[in-house]
Amino acid sequence: MKIALIGYGKMGREIERILVERGHSIALIVDRDNTDDLTPENLHGVDAAIEFTTPSTAFDNLRICFEAGVPVVCGTTGWTERLHEAEALCRQHGGAFFYASNYSIGVNVFFEVNRKLAELMNRFGAYDVTVEETHHTQKKDAPSGTAITLAGDILDRIDRKTRWTSGTTTEPDALEIASVRRSVVPGIHTVTYESEADVLSITHCAKNRCGFATGAVMAAEFVAGKKGIFSMKDLLGLE
Repeated sequence: MKIALIGYGKMGREIERILVERGHSIALIVDRDNTDDLTPENLHGVDAAIEFTTPSTAFDNLRICFEAGVPVVCGTTGWTERLHEAEALCRQHGGAFFYASNYSIGVNVFFEVNRKLAELMNRFGAYDVTVEETHHTQKKDAPSGTAITLAGDILDRIDRKTRWTSGTTTEPDALEIASVRRSVVPGIHTVTYESEADVLSITHCAKNRCGFATGAVMAAEFVAGKKGIFSMKDLLGLE
């Protein structure tokens, strides 16, 4: 496949490495210094685009891909208040859009475990639940998109929680998400259930960026030639 890389930071470079390993070619690289190169003309002949940029630029990048008829995989987080708008734009142009807050296979299995655990713990009101995420200091959004996904799945299943909040809270209906920033941490996410009697927790700890990048490349392979809205559940066959 011929791939356009939109965003060429640490993640973009790791995606490039895996694309080459899997026999794909890079048709276009767009970063902050050449944003004007992202045009329908330059996207001609591209099989899929992989977009990892910033919350302020993601939507416009997606729009250009949809207008060019190029399937796009987006891994940018922190902009999801416009996600439904992007999905509508994709359908308007008859395109293909693959979005995930996290492309790691392990994290998406973790999401599934989190959903199953929340369904079970809904029965046990003595347990409070919290989410904590730890990332490198360069991460631009907090809480992370992964933490927000975890929280949303919990809110859908734990009746005693009605909303999430960033930081410490004493309000019983609020689900606390704590964000920690350290120098070189790729990503750690923990969901904790605690009562007066004991603590139960589940954790995913990323060792490096390889898992995230590999999942994004697999998503591009999956979405090329398709039309519609897709997620990691489609790619991995999860419920």
